[in-house]
Amino acid sequence: MSKFPKNFLWGASTSAYQVEGAINQGGKVPSIMDRFDERESYPKGITGFKVASDHYNHWKEDVAMMAEMGFKSYRFSISWPRIIKNTKGDINKEGIKFYSDLIDELLKNKIEPVVTMLHFDTPDFIEEIGGLDSHNFSKLFEHYSKVLFENFGSRVKWWLTINELNMFALAGQIIGVISEKSKATKWQIMHNLNVAQARAIRLCRKMLPEVKIGPAPNISSVYPASSKPEDYQAKLNFDQIRNWVFLDIVCRGEYSNWFKNFLKSINQEIEITNEEKEILKNSKPDFIAFNYYSTMTVADVTVEEYKKSLESKSDQQMGMIIPGVGKAVKNPNLDKTQFGWEIDPLGFKNTLKDVWDRYQLPIMITENGIGSKDVLTNDEKIHDDYRIEYYQKHISSMASAINDGVEMIGYMPWSAIDLVSTHEGISKRYGFVYVNRDEFDEKDMKRIRKDSFFWYQELIKNNGENI
Repeated sequence: MSKFPKNFLWGASTSAYQVEGAINQGGKVPSIMDRFDERESYPKGITGFKVASDHYNHWKEDVAMMAEMGFKSYRFSISWPRIIKNTKGDINKEGIKFYSDLIDELLKNKIEPVVTMLHFDTPDFIEEIGGLDSHNFSKLFEHYSKVLFENFGSRVKWWLTINELNMFALAGQIIGVISEKSKATKWQIMHNLNVAQARAIRLCRKMLPEVKIGPAPNISSVYPASSKPEDYQAKLNFDQIRNWVFLDIVCRGEYSNWFKNFLKSINQEIEITNEEKEILKNSKPDFIAFNYYSTMTVADVTVEEYKKSLESKSDQQMGMIIPGVGKAVKNPNLDKTQFGWEIDPLGFKNTLKDVWDRYQLPIMITENGIGSKDVLTNDEKIHDDYRIEYYQKHISSMASAINDGVEMIGYMPWSAIDLVSTHEGISKRYGFVYVNRDEFDEKDMKRIRKDSFFWYQELIKNNGENI
């Protein structure tokens, strides 16, 4: 089996709104995620993001934990509403200082910062210009990008544009990233985000020609539910709508004929200017980052089944159904997590190979992990053997993909420390480090090393040779 590259970026990930808390500290202005838990649709009995893991006040301790594990990289997001105050683009110096200090501390500990520019938490002030519905959104994002590049560009070599841009379109209302006031179609919103991403890449090329920048969608291989031709057609359709539409536009610079015809079939169109076409054509990435949790299995779908699906609940990994495309179904051949997500390590290898074969760009994994109801014992231990087993199998699959010729940059699973999951709270824990709090009892926020902490520490030390 191929060895991992010598400078492979082992680390882990978080996002600002899920880990920082401190929504009223440091000059931060409100974001869409700050009050997601106040929406009627938010699950009852689940905490929101106002306090989260209080990383804003524990960041030095958290970085020390990462250094102890031996991280070579840390993928985190910068919170736009912590940096920019309003539509005029006024800068919050306290926000700049917070991230500047964090980056310096990472570099001091020989940890490469991998920065996501937007991870769901758009500032409320974008609604003044029409929010994600508006073509002007991309211009605000470009200004924000410029501020990031000016302040952190000399120290950050790896940039990610927009986390899971495809989930804005596929599950935007479910995960709370689309305003309840939004009137635009999901595909127009997707397009406006694509243009914002392209503007950021173009600007990065101009301002920081030595650094690397790429997208960070959620990508997943798709299986047909049976050998029926209709199910295989659904698989091909879902591949497009779930994965390739979002990578084709950034890697190839235009929407595929399949996607254009799909829009016609549902009587929709994307408003796109000539300037936007030009920007999209000339803003290719240096690499592809993506988040992987599971594969999808799909079947053909009838109109009646689609109507019925509108009455049921789903999330960004389960229950997806799109008329004229297909419906997600359960795969009886796969184990499931406590939260019902299917576990497919071989599917991870296949997804890596699919992305590599299609685009021939180096790949970085920016999320992969298992959410569980971890138990803290009386002697302050967390025996998460299931997490270790999950990582052993997925990292082995990644090694096998490398052996098959996939060029890999790094692996930053979800998550470095426990944080608040998007609509399943703090009880759904992903971290190598336990954060001592419950849904509505913040306790002491003590950081406690899980068994997986020590396992990952050893794996990094041996550059993945002891999986």
